Amino acid sequence: MRVVRTRHMTRAFANTVVPRSTIIELLDLAVRAPSAGKTQGWSVLVLENEDVQTFWDLSLPVEKRENFAWPHLLDAPIIMLPFADAQAYADRYAEPDKSHTGLGASVEAWPTPYWTIDASFAVMTLLLGAHDMGLGSLFFAVFNGEEKVRSHFGVPHSQQLIGAIALGWPREEQERAGRSASRQRRTADEVAHFGRWR
Repeated sequence: MRVVRTRHMTRAFANTVVPRSTIIELLDLAVRAPSAGKTQGWSVLVLENEDVQTFWDLSLPVEKRENFAWPHLLDAPIIMLPFADAQAYADRYAEPDKSHTGLGASVEAWPTPYWTIDASFAVMTLLLGAHDMGLGSLFFAVFNGEEKVRSHFGVPHSQQLIGAIALGWPREEQERAGRSASRQRRTADEVAHFGRWR
């Protein structure tokens, strides 16, 4: 409960190295997230050192950084790119113990994209684990430069990019919060529909 209630997005990082062993530990937590048929059809591209700088050069070119609101976000020593593999789910559900579902016929047979859901579960588990370890993290969309990022790092187009995770030790002085930070969270009463939709 403490981890869930206190986790927040970090937008300013110290450029202190995060040990590879810590990254492995976080990924070990992530693979424990729920997964349809235990398919676990997701992977993470972990960028360190000069690869982090390359990621920013491709997705946020220098000429666009002059008015960037969170300059110390770029100091994060790790960028993780989680990807979901839709075909892995069709393949898994074509196996004998799942073939009766009909979901092994094709990706289009799935009414809900569980590859996206499972990868998102894994990302959330990783974010909570990072917070518990004292690390800061920020999940954000790669709105610009995705094709350049894919090309440079050799990511197949069959892999669905979920977003990006900046990871590192938070700076003591945080930059301003995101624009949505002041919005009130919905209450349990507001989200619950007991017995009948109201």
